[in-house]
Amino acid sequence: MKNIVGVWIAILTLAVLAACGGGDDNADASGKKTIQFGATSGPYSDMVNEAIAPLLEEKGYEVKNKEFTDYVQPNKALANGDLDANLFQHGVYLESFAKEHDLELSEVIIVPTAPMGVYSNEFSDIESIENGSTMAVPNDPTNLARALLILEDEGLITMKENIDPLRASLQDIQENTKELEFVEVEAGQLPRLVDSEDLSMVPGNYALAAGMDLLNALALEDMPDQYRNRVAVKTEDMDAQFVKDIKEVIQSEEFESIIDEKFQGFGKPKWMKE
Repeated sequence: MKNIVGVWIAILTLAVLAACGGGDDNADASGKKTIQFGATSGPYSDMVNEAIAPLLEEKGYEVKNKEFTDYVQPNKALANGDLDANLFQHGVYLESFAKEHDLELSEVIIVPTAPMGVYSNEFSDIESIENGSTMAVPNDPTNLARALLILEDEGLITMKENIDPLRASLQDIQENTKELEFVEVEAGQLPRLVDSEDLSMVPGNYALAAGMDLLNALALEDMPDQYRNRVAVKTEDMDAQFVKDIKEVIQSEEFESIIDEKFQGFGKPKWMKE
């Protein structure tokens, strides 16, 4: 009888230890130890590899990062469970893509983002831009609206009153003080037009992919947070421990130090400036 009681005591002891989680204290409370990230090739994949992953690994996670070359598959892979989180898109795109494809995806936190800039091999600063200069701008509505905001901030144009600045077009320009001649092209082609046009508005990701230095821009975008990239996860995972840990490492001083050292010129979101 004593032997039987002893056996049951041993079993109960093991059960209690298992319930208390005798494994890695830094792993996700659900037992999750691996986080599969996805990011587009370039600066945001670098941000995962050089800033986010090392800090998560200090918390006991193994972080894997899958690189994508398009802007469709990272969200589909996240929704179907192939990824735990992704980093490649701004808020406007995330919201519209999720709605269009009926996906339950949510933003975790906004990260520093490479801004659009005004680049030129012809002029050294905004003040020296001559009347009638040609300027290449993106032909897609989202990036064109961003470009027009920069030009207005720099005093090169004024926009009509009561327009939605996030949907502004060339037709919404009220005054073109330098009589700029706009050339609309696909955003990915804009780095090449720095050579062929007087000025070119180049989104940050394309500038970096072309080997351009963000700090060489005549002006950099003070972008609204809607246009900054963010980490996204499935909505059902928003309360998971691994998601809380992702947010915590991005909010850390260590993360900001890495950004300041390795991602110079990236615009910081509002929460980092407060």
